[in-house]
Amino acid sequence: MHTSGGTSLLPMTESRRFYLETLGCPKNQVDSDKITGSMLADGMVATDDPALADVVVVNTCAFIDEARRESIDTILALDDRRKPSSQLVVTGCMAERYGDELAAALPEVDRVAGFGVAIEAPRARTLIPVTQVPLPTFDLLNLPRPASSRPWAYVKVAEGCNRSCGFCAIPSFRGPQRSRDVASVIAEVEALDVREIVLVAQDLASYGTDRPDDLGAGSIVPLVQAVGALVDRVRLLYLYPSDLNDTLIDVMLESGVPYFDLSLQHVSKPLLRRMRRWGDGERFLERINAIRSREPDAALRSNFIVGYPGETERDHDELLRFVEDAQLDWCGFFSFSPEEGTHAMTLDGHVPASLISERLGELRELQDAITAERRDALIGRHLSVLIDEPGIARSHFEAPEIDGVIHVDMTLDVGAIVSVDIMDANGPDLIAVGGFVPDDPDAAMMS
Repeated sequence: MHTSGGTSLLPMTESRRFYLETLGCPKNQVDSDKITGSMLADGMVATDDPALADVVVVNTCAFIDEARRESIDTILALDDRRKPSSQLVVTGCMAERYGDELAAALPEVDRVAGFGVAIEAPRARTLIPVTQVPLPTFDLLNLPRPASSRPWAYVKVAEGCNRSCGFCAIPSFRGPQRSRDVASVIAEVEALDVREIVLVAQDLASYGTDRPDDLGAGSIVPLVQAVGALVDRVRLLYLYPSDLNDTLIDVMLESGVPYFDLSLQHVSKPLLRRMRRWGDGERFLERINAIRSREPDAALRSNFIVGYPGETERDHDELLRFVEDAQLDWCGFFSFSPEEGTHAMTLDGHVPASLISERLGELRELQDAITAERRDALIGRHLSVLIDEPGIARSHFEAPEIDGVIHVDMTLDVGAIVSVDIMDANGPDLIAVGGFVPDDPDAAMMS
């Protein structure tokens, strides 16, 4: 059954339990934290067993076809595990983009709740004629969230995107960019009480440009500084390369986390224009080299689309050369996924799946060797690390959940920032010994 309102199918009680499964990117994880906070505030209790839950929620991803298949598989698997009396609720990007279609195709789902729709309604509701009072909105962006169970947390500073990249359907269901107030971001950071904050958005460096009167272009810089005054580490994910100016680079270097996640997508100028994207390989290399000249220990990550319509063998060879020249620490390669309503769907020159697979293999093999070599180069170094969980830590070189980790002594306290000696490497992961608290953590960070 598909409903578009916020009415709960079952009455709320103190003993009601919920289970929440999150798919997709870190921005979805933030949304799930907000959903969790709202359900806890409504008197529900979280459980890690869907078989015990009264409400089973799946926060879906719809970015590419593979993500949609994973979402559907997860929904069906949870339907098999839940108790008959429970609700199965689907929310997130897939629910917003394919709400009615999803509800019709999956009769197992009790409710499809797109953005702006509460998972559960408050216990008591005053009925007011909707013609007299505007309906309230369920604003995930500014909802409070519970304290983090980890010593780090994602914080989403904006929702939506104003760009029109040829391959991306996100603006069609996430809407235009909507930046948060600085005060609301700071309040969330304070409430999370963590050592590291990872700022995320669809277009992070454009934070504030949609609010020229009170924020404006360049607002990401004072925001990073304000967050950095509250926590030990500030990390930024998803930076559009044209917005990575010297001022932003400076503040990122000053933050003690020189980690640059650049959204490049390709390096062939003609292909980038077909993608409706800025830049080319030469400009990207200039920016990367400029960062490394100012901070040789800077870590760099990017992602690239393989097989975008019109990608030639020459384009592919150019990307291979770039990967070799750039020597990025981390890199992801993804096959092109045709998305309904995007510019790419109107283009000719579609690349055969077999050729895409071949190109992906070449790129991944090359990058795996580069990553392993760059990790080997850290052997013998002293690094300041944050203990994420028993035996697992990260330095500034590793973003949570997407990069390698550092294996440390199991007895080190979770949440501590300590100095360790890197003794060995195993592919993307490092092995360290030691674990003393440095007198000057900032100085130890880059030692």
